[in-house]
Amino acid sequence: MRKDSKKGIILAVLILLAGMQVFAQSVIMLIPDGMSVAGTTLARFYKGAPLALDPIACGLVSTWSSDGTIADSAPAGSSYATGWASQTGNIATIGKSYVLPGVEIPDYEAQRPVATILEAARLSGRSTGIISTSEFMHATPADFSAHDPSRSNYDNLAEQIAYNGIDVVLGGGTPYLNADKRKDKEDLKAIIDANGYTFVDNTAALKSAPDGKLFGVFGKDKSATAMSYDIDRDPAVEPSLAEMTAKAIEILSANKKGFFLMVEGSKVDWAAHANDPVAFVTDILAFDDAVKVALDFAKQDGNTVVIAVTDHGNSGISIGDRSISSGYDKTPWTTFIDPLKKAKVTGEGLEAKLASLIKVDGTYEPSEAPVIRQTVARYLGITDLTDAEVEAIGKTKAGSMNYTVGPMVAGRAKIGYTTNGHTGEDVVLYCYDPFDKRITGLVRNTDVALYMASTLNVDLGQATSRLFQDAASMFAKKGATVSMDTTDPENPVLVVTKADQTLRVPRNKSYAYLNGKAIASDGVAVYNGTKWYVAKNLIDLID
Repeated sequence: MRKDSKKGIILAVLILLAGMQVFAQSVIMLIPDGMSVAGTTLARFYKGAPLALDPIACGLVSTWSSDGTIADSAPAGSSYATGWASQTGNIATIGKSYVLPGVEIPDYEAQRPVATILEAARLSGRSTGIISTSEFMHATPADFSAHDPSRSNYDNLAEQIAYNGIDVVLGGGTPYLNADKRKDKEDLKAIIDANGYTFVDNTAALKSAPDGKLFGVFGKDKSATAMSYDIDRDPAVEPSLAEMTAKAIEILSANKKGFFLMVEGSKVDWAAHANDPVAFVTDILAFDDAVKVALDFAKQDGNTVVIAVTDHGNSGISIGDRSISSGYDKTPWTTFIDPLKKAKVTGEGLEAKLASLIKVDGTYEPSEAPVIRQTVARYLGITDLTDAEVEAIGKTKAGSMNYTVGPMVAGRAKIGYTTNGHTGEDVVLYCYDPFDKRITGLVRNTDVALYMASTLNVDLGQATSRLFQDAASMFAKKGATVSMDTTDPENPVLVVTKADQTLRVPRNKSYAYLNGKAIASDGVAVYNGTKWYVAKNLIDLID
């Protein structure tokens, strides 16, 4: 399906792997969303020791989307998952605009789903899993496990994940399980249970979960949409990213055919957006702990590839700011690290501490100043707050404290930022390949997907053909009539009729009904607002 040949390095890897018939059973991909080189440098200084990532650094990745130099997480993750560039907001879906230099133009029509490396691995008989510290249907985990033109369609994405045959799903998102929070009024927790998962929501339950399908949704309380930053979490309630990774590997590795696992350190990105260096560095270290778990398994297993790479840069973070434009060469490294080490919480954690003492609602009373000063001194180690900083903290609205106090810590640590948004620089590629065929050099983000597909010996194009046929055109070729039942607008159903056959295909589900009899589908049915895409085995049901 590709119009242009891939870079020489990718072709060399494909040819060599195919010629030697050397394929890995398993791939573990770890994504520290929004991480940067400055972040890993700070994390290394903070830790006082090398990172697990360090020995496997092997190249650079350009992160462009199909229509923009600075990528949104949705198309950035889609590139890693599908091998196709896409545009802002798209989840494992072909974009409408392809204008960046070197970005390949698909033969596929715009806004259609394309198979992910996870789905291709599942079709090959391997087990699969996704892990995140964000909501489990957030952009990056959804990129590997669901399909929609918009990352904001949480109802569709969450339902597809629950039905897509994934063996392990771990992350945040508790509120999105409830029927009263969903437009379609479906009880996602009941669906998860009905689909054979063991459901867990705390650390002890995760660790003691039996073999088999596992669905874990965690948060500091039932209202939390995402998991806490690592330094803020209660270990009894929320497992670490490393603990979730270890449990997923334990379950998935029982499959002798192998597995594919995607692990995202989601809130590295959120910390970068907020310019909160404490959250940023400590969540990078939590991510690095998960990398160590993956590498330890891969080195013992001997048949597992580990890839770690962020999807894009974020914040323009630098070690050194304008205050040391003169004298930077005489600034000791402790200047950058000591203020971070004094902090016991992130800005988000500080907000929770303050909320137990004063109202965090965007209003400020001078009488709150002593409480603010004492709490900030105790938990962030800042004892010299200015009156303006105290007032700014007092006026912070709930949910925004990282954005207020992060820069205060950063300023004292001489850490600079250029933006609260994403950035467009190349990012570091990390790879461990037991066959010494790892991808190296400067590559495109789509090349990473092709490397994973080649090392697992799966074909993404064939997987797309098997999972996502254009329903209207394919059923028309069989002389069938296609319509849509919108009796329940939030739960539309594709209706296919021919002679005495009636096939009903519900959106986002992995089953259909032929003359009232339930039939399993090879994948979820996707409706993009204009067209339906269904698995080939459902097309074949109509004579």
